[in-house]
Amino acid sequence: MTNPVPTLADRSVTTLRLLSVDAVQAANSGHPGLPLGAAPMAYVLFSRFLRFNPQDPRWPDRDRFILSAGHGSALLYSLLHLYGYDLSLDDVKAFRQLHSRTPGHPESNLTPGVEVTTGPLGQGFGNALGMGLSEAFLAASYNREGHTVMDHYTYCLVSDGDLMEGMGSEAASLAGHLKLGKLIYLYDDNLISLDGPTSLAYTEDAMARFDAYGWHTQRVADGNDLDAIEAAIRAAQQETGRPSIIAVRTIIGYGSPLAGSSKAHGSPLGPENVRRVKEYFGWDPDHSFVVPDDVRLHLLEPGQRGAELQADWQRRFAAYEGDFPAEAQLFEQSFAGELPENWDADLPVFTEQDGALATRQASGKALTALRQRVPYLFGGSADLASSNEMPTSGDASFQPGQHAHPNIWFGVREHAMGAALNGMAHHGGVRPYGGTFLNFSDYMRASIRLTALAESFATFVFTHDSIGLGEDGPTHQPVEQVLALRSIPNIIVLRPADANETVAAWRVAMTKPKTPVVLVLSRQKLPVLDQANYGSAREGVAKGAYVLREATGEVQLILIATGSEVALVLNAQEQLQTQGVATRVVSMPSWELFEQQDQAYHHQVLPPAIRKRLAVEAGSPIGWHKYVTDEGATLSMNRFGLSGPGEEVLAYFGFTVENVVKKALAVLRGQPEATEKKEVLS
Repeated sequence: MTNPVPTLADRSVTTLRLLSVDAVQAANSGHPGLPLGAAPMAYVLFSRFLRFNPQDPRWPDRDRFILSAGHGSALLYSLLHLYGYDLSLDDVKAFRQLHSRTPGHPESNLTPGVEVTTGPLGQGFGNALGMGLSEAFLAASYNREGHTVMDHYTYCLVSDGDLMEGMGSEAASLAGHLKLGKLIYLYDDNLISLDGPTSLAYTEDAMARFDAYGWHTQRVADGNDLDAIEAAIRAAQQETGRPSIIAVRTIIGYGSPLAGSSKAHGSPLGPENVRRVKEYFGWDPDHSFVVPDDVRLHLLEPGQRGAELQADWQRRFAAYEGDFPAEAQLFEQSFAGELPENWDADLPVFTEQDGALATRQASGKALTALRQRVPYLFGGSADLASSNEMPTSGDASFQPGQHAHPNIWFGVREHAMGAALNGMAHHGGVRPYGGTFLNFSDYMRASIRLTALAESFATFVFTHDSIGLGEDGPTHQPVEQVLALRSIPNIIVLRPADANETVAAWRVAMTKPKTPVVLVLSRQKLPVLDQANYGSAREGVAKGAYVLREATGEVQLILIATGSEVALVLNAQEQLQTQGVATRVVSMPSWELFEQQDQAYHHQVLPPAIRKRLAVEAGSPIGWHKYVTDEGATLSMNRFGLSGPGEEVLAYFGFTVENVVKKALAVLRGQPEATEKKEVLS
């Protein structure tokens, strides 16, 4: 009995497999196992379902494909090259090389066709949730009878690791609750993880778990059965009221001598095994990076169809624009990353007569004003809306059958919220934001990091920002979190001092298209600083730091503070002035924005000749040495806090006018260590 002659589809799958294997082997680094096993489902998806135009990778109504199992990036690059994206064969050959467009894990800002930066397992799972949220919200917001401008699927290829990660469970639970029927996940169910068989740590019935989440589940017994995979995806498309997941049983490293083994997961096959896998598929083992002409032409056809689909969409959008010009303008503005005219016209301006106000309260008022002017501002809180001062009405939130509401109840799912915000930003058409307590930013730091790495944007609203939150105690009192966030490259962290600085911080957040912005906000009320007598909050916050109140006389000492400690140092300044110490107060809400200013501005705010400086912040002191010089000091925290009324906790740790003055005088005497206690770090 002879083997059947491979069809064009079979040969296309083999091309995807071997192109990926060659890329990994050329790099002598990477993961060949997933491409060898998952290439058939990728071929079916790209050739028979995915709506895309490789000539315009940002077409708003394209289907999205996310490789959550980002270690299989060689497969994604093979797909993008063969299906017509601006990714050459030379790019594929440069896999994992310095400055190439084919890095070890997918990066959306480097490679055309990569929807979102993935790699850490679970992240892509949550990113796809965010894209599904965006599609549903935009469809409900813009589509009209006879006019459909947003109607696409989000597909995500996930691995065992994605399903093991808590992120996957968080995102799956929320997607099931919200009935996001345009989400379709392909599960590469190969029974192998990096260290060995999944049976060593993962024996649950994953599909039963997804049934419980409210998902539509299917199984495909043979990952090489193209028709069975196609039938499963079609059935998933028919299920409009639930997200879908298809468990496709594959063999990791299929066709190689290492098939079915963890040895095929994360290392090149080796020259001899590469020869043998090519022989298995009937290909010449002496040739690499081979793309047969008929395969190349065949795989370019879906993109050509996609160009026609986009042209049809553009004709339909033109008709929509004629009937609904205002909506069409908003749609185009949102996908262009622009803001409506006069978007900031209703932002509040606060005066001393408004009384003390927590910066979280000021943030809530600013957000309310922005939502009226920017209808595509889309987000919510991780079950802390009332504490984060975000919209709280369950009757006016994004729910099944109510997808036009811009307020999302994420539930107690901080990590999934972070990844979803990243996916929402990459989808386009919305401006995402999300809130929780600053202490819980640790749960979502990996997502924030990827947002920054991808040069994407989202606004992360973190309240209850210090030991000043009080009675909840050290489990909820952040100490090191602001430092941890500041340490992420390409991020802007803002800790505003009062209500007006908070509004200015929101202005920054709304106008930074390639940078995540973190707002760090107080629980306790803070006085509104008099804009008539102090430096302008709007201009000063935009520059990261500014002279809030100048010294009377030639400056001898500079007090620098952020957030709630600014009012503290202003009071200390008054006492120091009465003692004949000419003291300048600098508010420094953002290190990152200050670093973006030129040297002349740095010297204007922090003159090099004035080296006696004291920085006051109720958090870690690490990093402040750059601004206080070797003749200055910090009043900060080097330990966890304590449970008690906020003012008492702050006083215990030395955040009082008296201690600031004492510390400042010690700095002037050249003895900054003289006032230390165990609880207060200098």
